[in-house]
Amino acid sequence: MPSTNLTFASRAAHRAWLAAEGALPAGFRVGTVRFDFIPREAPKPAKMTLTLIALDRPTPDFAAVFTRNAFPGAPVIVGRQRLGAASLGAIIVNNKISNVCAPGGVEASERVCAETARLLQLGASQILPSSTGVIGWGLPVEAMITALPSVTAALAPGSILPAAEGIVTTDLYPKIRRATVGGGSIVGIAKGAGMIEPNMATMLVYVLTDIAIPRATLRAMLTRVVNTSFNTISVDSDTSTSDTVALLSSGQVSGVDQAAFEQALTTVCRDLAEDVVRNGEGVRHVIRVSVQRAATAELARDLGKAIVNAPLFKCAVAGNDPNVGRLVQAIGKHVGAHAPGTDLSKLKLTLGGIEIFSGGVFQLNPDKEKALVAHLKGAELYASATPKDGVFTAPIDYPPHERCVEINVDLGSGPAAAIVLGGDLTHEYVSENADYRS
Repeated sequence: MPSTNLTFASRAAHRAWLAAEGALPAGFRVGTVRFDFIPREAPKPAKMTLTLIALDRPTPDFAAVFTRNAFPGAPVIVGRQRLGAASLGAIIVNNKISNVCAPGGVEASERVCAETARLLQLGASQILPSSTGVIGWGLPVEAMITALPSVTAALAPGSILPAAEGIVTTDLYPKIRRATVGGGSIVGIAKGAGMIEPNMATMLVYVLTDIAIPRATLRAMLTRVVNTSFNTISVDSDTSTSDTVALLSSGQVSGVDQAAFEQALTTVCRDLAEDVVRNGEGVRHVIRVSVQRAATAELARDLGKAIVNAPLFKCAVAGNDPNVGRLVQAIGKHVGAHAPGTDLSKLKLTLGGIEIFSGGVFQLNPDKEKALVAHLKGAELYASATPKDGVFTAPIDYPPHERCVEINVDLGSGPAAAIVLGGDLTHEYVSENADYRS
């Protein structure tokens, strides 16, 4: 669950909170620049933002986890090579084009890194590239190189908010989370709204800290934390070709307990993961599934994913319709296909704390039906918008609350548990992805 239960009455209130959350840890600067260009694959005007995250001094203490999609973007290919570098000095991020399977993609990323390094007086291997946006298009390298002096000139300490804004594509709003521990801080930003089911994470996450944690320890921690945060969410079951989670330490605050640091890092990443779902394309309900007493951790997590990815159930939630038959169907489908030996006679289900299934049968009545509808409506982020010219648009660009559709699945057959987050399936999601490139 989130470490907070925030509510925002307006976009201005949310932006004020982001600004307060966004104080950079010591030793970091960020800058952004936006420019016009013409994609060669679709020759019409477009805009791209370059975002630069730079350390005051290169650090040996950095970690990254990347997508397991078998068609990784060129920045992921380069990024995996960067894990072997002695130190890292900056991350350069572009939106609009993901540089995936584009001719000369790796060379394009390396050219951008080399020019960034030259401007920062670093080596090219000290620059980590990231790209997000349309798959299959090539980077406008010359335009990016022309813009790089402006983004390096814009580097400033203070707030990470410009970077959080710069990396978005279809996101409705930027995402920032922070934690303080032992005199230092951890601050993370995330981009992601669609093509989200990380498997390691279109999702980009950058987490910065001034707390000194050795390289090997930092990398082991990030792997553990990703598995219990970003790897337990799904907006639409599609694993991006560009997913990256990077963690950098400037090492300026020493003596912090490593267990306390990992707990704080876990909080930041879990909150960011939930933010990604809440800001998912067309998402009007966040669905939180708690699977308990499963035989294995794998079964618990996979069953949670099967529920939040079930199209019919997602549609029912979108319509505030407690069609719990679709929920039971999704459970039975997954167990029958992947864990056929599971004894479901002990299965107990609740939705919004209301028992809906036990003893092998549904436990429903008119009063429960009304209460279930009320729970779904109470978790709704916004009402469905009326399409304008056939296109749905979200009526708000901030998260009004952090409530979820709460589902508890008690299998009664083992010691393992998992919490998985997902979203509903709406008209807005279909409209967004029908027109994504146009």
